[in-house]
Amino acid sequence: MTALRDYSAAVTQPTLTGDPARYDEVVGPDGSLRAGWKLLAETAVALTDADLRRVGRDIERFLANDGVTYTPPEDQPGPWRLDPIPLIIDAAEWAQLEIGLAQRTELLNAILVDLYGPQRLLSSGVLPPAVVFGHEGFLRVAARASAADPQPLLLAAADLGRNAAGEWQVIADRAQAPSGIGFAMENRRVISRVMPEMYRQAGLHRMAPFFQALRSTLIDSAPGSSPNPRVVVLSPGTHSETAYDQAFVASSLGFPLVEGSDLVMRNGAVWMRVFGRLERVDVIMRRVDAAWSDALELRKNSQLGVAGLSEAVRRGTVRVVNGLGSGVLENPGLLPFLSAMCETLLDEPLRLPSVQTYWTGDPRSQAYVLDNLDDLVVRSIDQPTELVRPRDELRAAILAEPHRYVGQEPLALSQSPTLDARGVRPQVLTLRTFTLRYGSTYRPLIGGLANVFESGRPASSKDVWVLKDKPEDPDQGLTDVLPLTNVRAPAAMVPRVLEDMFWFGRYAERAEDMLRLVLTAHASAEDFRSRPQSAGGASLAVLMGAIARLSGSPFGPDQLDEDFRSLLLDAHRPGSVGQSISALRDAAQSVRDQLSPDTWQAFSSTDSAAAALRSYHYSHQVAESAGRMLTGILSLQGVTANMIRDPGWRMIGTGRAVERGLQLCHLLRSTTTVRRGIDVDRDLNIAVLSAAESAVTHRRRYRGYVRLSGVLELLLADPDNPRSLAFGIAELREHLAAMPGSTGSTRPERLLDDLADELDRADIAALTAIAGENRPNLERFLDGYVAQLTRFADAVAELHFAAGPAPRSFGFATVTE
Repeated sequence: MTALRDYSAAVTQPTLTGDPARYDEVVGPDGSLRAGWKLLAETAVALTDADLRRVGRDIERFLANDGVTYTPPEDQPGPWRLDPIPLIIDAAEWAQLEIGLAQRTELLNAILVDLYGPQRLLSSGVLPPAVVFGHEGFLRVAARASAADPQPLLLAAADLGRNAAGEWQVIADRAQAPSGIGFAMENRRVISRVMPEMYRQAGLHRMAPFFQALRSTLIDSAPGSSPNPRVVVLSPGTHSETAYDQAFVASSLGFPLVEGSDLVMRNGAVWMRVFGRLERVDVIMRRVDAAWSDALELRKNSQLGVAGLSEAVRRGTVRVVNGLGSGVLENPGLLPFLSAMCETLLDEPLRLPSVQTYWTGDPRSQAYVLDNLDDLVVRSIDQPTELVRPRDELRAAILAEPHRYVGQEPLALSQSPTLDARGVRPQVLTLRTFTLRYGSTYRPLIGGLANVFESGRPASSKDVWVLKDKPEDPDQGLTDVLPLTNVRAPAAMVPRVLEDMFWFGRYAERAEDMLRLVLTAHASAEDFRSRPQSAGGASLAVLMGAIARLSGSPFGPDQLDEDFRSLLLDAHRPGSVGQSISALRDAAQSVRDQLSPDTWQAFSSTDSAAAALRSYHYSHQVAESAGRMLTGILSLQGVTANMIRDPGWRMIGTGRAVERGLQLCHLLRSTTTVRRGIDVDRDLNIAVLSAAESAVTHRRRYRGYVRLSGVLELLLADPDNPRSLAFGIAELREHLAAMPGSTGSTRPERLLDDLADELDRADIAALTAIAGENRPNLERFLDGYVAQLTRFADAVAELHFAAGPAPRSFGFATVTE
């Protein structure tokens, strides 16, 4: 038996795992495949449980390589989950659903226009005012004639589920800042790679044309007549639960991903800080909830939006997508009245029903809800989650503020085969759809994002396959995307992005240098940990001291392996590889739209190496995992080497050169400024060369004769050695000269000249001179160079990253006694 045959047998026999009260997405009541699956029967039915598990592992690997993450509410970021078995909908069924989705979005737009305009729905009694004015999504600052927008809803989403009869019903509308379309596109990319035969056989609608249409719509929505309008995607930041989705959309559309601190109001318009100047913003695709979008007129303590944004919207100088105030459409209290509103505003019946909902502000509905509290799902109109409270508390809350609650009939939801640790089992799912206003009509994405639930919580997702009626049908039904002006978009990189790029370079170099040092020290430990009195044992102690200096914590001689493991894995240990990689990942997440997708394969490599080190406690696993981590970090250099030579790339290079110089100076300071004997010094010099990736060059040049003077010449003064201070100076000079804010006389450039002069004056013979057991000249040089290089890094930040004062809360402080 294959996986789907086993599944079919289970769901058609009530004694097994299937629930006969639920609609099954794959198998009909008689055990035959649904229409969409019949076309794929030959390929799909042949899949065994082992095949699906192999595909599942491939999916996990691809998602990890792409760095796809999701942060559940009040939880830590985790990997995005994708089930290998898609949700398949045939063309005939989708055609009916598409009509309902288009009409519903048109209706929601009309409701939004009315609520913030003439308010006919309220004055005529079709919609009770308490439903609207009691919802936190209704923004009074947007209910002004000057803020009127005939098309405030450009992109909407809807969460749907099937009832037991297989009929789609809307569970919730998403209009504030619809998320998930980036995850949907990623799901399609991954599934098409891991199940290519089945994917090709299906004949699906590709999703790319929808993204092209979205880009065209956003550009076309700009106010005024600018030939090349600036569109940005406003994000709350990397800690948002859908940060990946936001970055994916921004990158796919080719628009800058910005945060509130990157934008500023000037003269009634919104501007983006770019290279010490301001650049006008015409359209903001908003992923920040409206209440947090304007600290001046909305939530006073917000630092996520732009102070004064509401005023810019009223003046018509910027278009916000979706419009401020669109969050009122997510109010479940509207659902009982949608049918009547559709008749009033569109003069046609509502084609796509909602889940049965009762607003408790209506006396009759209130009585029904109170009598059936045990059988209904009770929600606040401001919160999407079910209220789980004792019956008496729910009753008291409803009676105290009846306008704030709804009761909903629970939807059975359909089930679909889903792979988990126990095999292929039925799990319930919902479908998130997306609808775009394109041209003069609303067009749903042919496809979507299916969410699988287990024990009432989201467990994974599914790709949604909508089959074409005929192979020649155009993808997404779009024969031609509206033409765009063929004008090159101006470069835009806000100071925050430059700062993240700079630290991306620094953390990458910091991780690489520490990994090389760990590998060198661990190799020495394998030989000499049991012989502390030998020359090798003495050099090992010095190397561990160098690591302690860089990581800020001492090592115990009797627990070297545990210390090495901590150094590689502990993200909370200052200076550790674990901390550097964690910070590197955060910096990369913040500028994800600027980086190649290949970047995340490096993190996938380091993650798998770290997982192996956690699983295996053998000493040799330290070197094995450190080597694999180093390979992953080194691959980032290949990725960034293919970047366009813009200011972001130059800041990565600047950060790398700064950190390489600091790490090298600290390493030399810990190992070469004290004389410890010929054998120990020789071993340490060899170790330094190895950690600085210069051993091969030194061996060729000096034929294996190791003296400190040769080491210093190669690592300090050699302009052709990429690991030397001299090479770093030249690299920094090149990067700074190409930065827009550089003039040749800026403070960073002056400090760089001082660094170069200091290095030119350094006499290798004088640096190696001994006074007692120390080399004071070398010690002074290295300490001074570190101080100067640190000042240089600070100056770069002041010149190129400063973007005006940090956002401040407009809220009032509370004084306590």
